[in-house]
Amino acid sequence: MAETKREIERKYEATGETPVPDLTKVPEVSQAVDRGVMELDAVYYDTPDLRLAADSVTLRRRTGGSDAGWHVKFPVAAGIRDEIRAPLSDTLPDELAGLLRSRVRTGAVVPVVRLRSSRDVRHLLAADGTLLAELSVDTVHATRLPEGPEATWTEIEVELADGPDGPDHHEGPGGPDPALLDAIGKRLGKAGIHPSASASKLARALAETGGGGRPRPPAAPAEPGTAAAAVLAYAREQIHAIVALDPAVRRDLPDAVHQLRVACRRLRSALKTYRRVLDRNVTDPVGDELKWLAGELGVARDHEVLDARLRAHVAELPPTLVLGPVRARLRRRDAARARSARHQALAALDSARHLALLDTLDALLAAPPLRKAARRDARKVLARAVRADHARLGGRIEHALSLDPGHERDLALHDARKAAKRARYAADAARPTLGKPAKRLAKRVKAVQSLLGEHHDSVVARTALRELGIQAHGVGESAFTWGLLHGHEEAAAAAVERELPAAWDRASAPGIRSALTR
Repeated sequence: MAETKREIERKYEATGETPVPDLTKVPEVSQAVDRGVMELDAVYYDTPDLRLAADSVTLRRRTGGSDAGWHVKFPVAAGIRDEIRAPLSDTLPDELAGLLRSRVRTGAVVPVVRLRSSRDVRHLLAADGTLLAELSVDTVHATRLPEGPEATWTEIEVELADGPDGPDHHEGPGGPDPALLDAIGKRLGKAGIHPSASASKLARALAETGGGGRPRPPAAPAEPGTAAAAVLAYAREQIHAIVALDPAVRRDLPDAVHQLRVACRRLRSALKTYRRVLDRNVTDPVGDELKWLAGELGVARDHEVLDARLRAHVAELPPTLVLGPVRARLRRRDAARARSARHQALAALDSARHLALLDTLDALLAAPPLRKAARRDARKVLARAVRADHARLGGRIEHALSLDPGHERDLALHDARKAAKRARYAADAARPTLGKPAKRLAKRVKAVQSLLGEHHDSVVARTALRELGIQAHGVGESAFTWGLLHGHEEAAAAAVERELPAAWDRASAPGIRSALTR
């Protein structure tokens, strides 16, 4: 079973003769205890074209030391990585292979670098003996595989110690303060020891033995300032997010499903909005596949949202109004649906259809189906597209509000919600080109979208509450609380409908759209 460790570290240039200064002069550090030298031997794997290295992801099989086994590392921020470990075996464990699938696809990983290191370890301790950080002086010998160039160097690595609360402990009060690394770095700097130019041993090994990974996916040339350059830059950003968030969903990280679904929707929306730039005959099938993936993920995300909403509303009720095993029924319902939704999401990510979509997205960037407008000035083309989506939203809101309250209006408001997302995403995509006017428009449309989203969530919640009430009644439980919550949701939806006209007035005020062309 794989385990996760949050790795927070700094690397420094050194030579075999570089003396490490007395670090007990660093506040908090009371002792620096020599733990001896260990010999480490690691083989790093990647695709033949180094896709993992291009995304700063590493895969290694290491022997020696206390953590021998397979390790996958994902970047989190500068100097911070999540390391997922699996026991030592002859072949790559399936669980780790799954985390790499969005990058490796149907290909294979092969040995690319072997690193043999002599690690001289020192533990930096607090006055009470608590381990604060580990400093190591590593003498590294790198060999490019198979039988390629070699390189040797020495570096100093300082890693913050694990706290008691698991891989995310550094973000809370449970572990050592990351500011300790700043203090240690300052002390090292005074001794003439400076930060390394390489982010990792693998990056340095690749650079010194024949080059690193290629940019992935390859970028098609586009004239700066053109509509093509602007739209493709936004598309590239969303495609990168889709690839990077795949392993985050598999790891069940907070909000990962939502963020991956948003990236799919943003890209699909951009392909529709900027159809004068990219040929719809090519992009419409891509949009259909993005819709499919977002839908498969949506089961999990929609469950999360509804679960949180119902639990919060029950918690707000006075105890005297919670009649029957309300919380227990919610827990049973939520547990069953959560398992089913996660299974569906993972099945989608493991499917051949998903991998084919990722390949198609790479191809879209490598050879984009540009239309005539793609060569035109980005400001004019993007402003026109944003105004069109804004007007489309206005028409849907006007239609919805012209209907009497009820089912038909609910459906029309849901259509308006989808149009609001598209208008907002269009403005977001145009922000690098159109600047503050696009930012202001996106902000005001987002307020409309939020109201429409609250309305839709209320509609979905009422359906669930009715089902829960019927189930409770069917086994002789009181359905009072479910009916009460249903009434609260009706009131919430009515409040949204009253607020919507004013919110739309602010989003469609004179000058909001016209400012886009100034």
